[in-house]
Amino acid sequence: MRDKIGILSLGCPRNLVDSESILGGLSLKGYPIVDIDKADAAIVNTCCFIEDAKIESIDAILDLIDLKRKGKLKKIIVYGCLAQRYKDKLHKELPEVDAFVGKISLNHNLATFPLTPKHYAYVKICEGCINNCSYCIIPKIKGRFTSLDIDSILAKIERFDKNKVSEVNIIGQDITGYGLDLYRSPRLPGLLKKIIKKSPNIGWLRLLYLYPSRISDELLDLIKNEPKLCKYIDLPLQHINDRILNLMHRQTTKQDILRLIDKIRKKIPCIAIRTSVIVGFPSETEKDFKELLDFIEDVKFERLGAFIYSQEEGTQAYNFKNQIPDKIKRERFNTLMMQQQKISQDVNKNFLGKIVDVLIDEKEEDFYPALSNIEASLCSRKGGVYLGRSQYDAPEVDGQIYVDSKKALNAGDFVKVEITDTLEYDLVGKTLP
Repeated sequence: MRDKIGILSLGCPRNLVDSESILGGLSLKGYPIVDIDKADAAIVNTCCFIEDAKIESIDAILDLIDLKRKGKLKKIIVYGCLAQRYKDKLHKELPEVDAFVGKISLNHNLATFPLTPKHYAYVKICEGCINNCSYCIIPKIKGRFTSLDIDSILAKIERFDKNKVSEVNIIGQDITGYGLDLYRSPRLPGLLKKIIKKSPNIGWLRLLYLYPSRISDELLDLIKNEPKLCKYIDLPLQHINDRILNLMHRQTTKQDILRLIDKIRKKIPCIAIRTSVIVGFPSETEKDFKELLDFIEDVKFERLGAFIYSQEEGTQAYNFKNQIPDKIKRERFNTLMMQQQKISQDVNKNFLGKIVDVLIDEKEEDFYPALSNIEASLCSRKGGVYLGRSQYDAPEVDGQIYVDSKKALNAGDFVKVEITDTLEYDLVGKTLP
């Protein structure tokens, strides 16, 4: 009898895709796949993009080591970014780990083991990054930028379409660079057109991680005119000050960014723009930070995530002068997120009374106790309450919609919902009669 295998997948959706591939390959070889607490052998797929991710990965490994010492695990295998970056050091420090395995092939086996709910999935179309931002270790961990060939991508899409997956998220470190290595020019719009033709049963296609300087008019026109493509642009900008952008090696300027945002919103008025920013980059002054705050206040991004700069060895920025003290970085992060909370609340108010298409994710059995009395009164106890998302919300990272329905719904259903209340990051609504 082969050992039962369990996996703990940390980090971003790109890691999740790798974890699915790992389990898919093991399943094909006859290994039973079980929850981690029932496993003989545990795999942890790690992340080390920033310091917090490294700490989370190490803590997870130490927890598994504790289980192994107690005789509850036979083997521990560490995969992914942490193993790729620190294999020799970890092997010395953590002898209880049986194996360290770095990056895996981009061309994942089609017998992928799903770790997401059945109604949505991720397809990774490229690996690595070509942008070489000064703060980022990904190029050194992942190696050269590599695009997955079109036939392999379409085979994955056809499988998801056959299974009537409601939403497919197309991911990579920079999907706007897709095809640069294979065809010497970006080919994302052409790939999307082929994907659309192969996915009549897929409701939504979502694009994650678009590099600003490679967003073309062709891509924007496709997002505007194709109903299947979510009106959602994930646009990591990182900063707005020209000096900081130059130090980050972002290949763009403040004016470039302002023009791009203006173009996107004029071309696709109903678009939701999600961005990410970094606070506390080396030499960021109070004036630079204030410029970032003013920019965010003016633009009012529908979705925004912020990161505290992490000084990562092996990056160019690691040796930059004028590193910002942790206390100041944390204060700036808190200030920015408090500002964004108010912006998000104002953005959400625009949905009040509107009817939106919602993808149901799950039934929320414990919804009522979690709400205030006022919020709970908005939902009828005669029907069910469900968690769902609009096309403006990516799984796991964005807001949710609490849906009151008089009839039973299933995960993966698309329903029309009238928004009856707005919260700081989430919405509340009811299905139409």
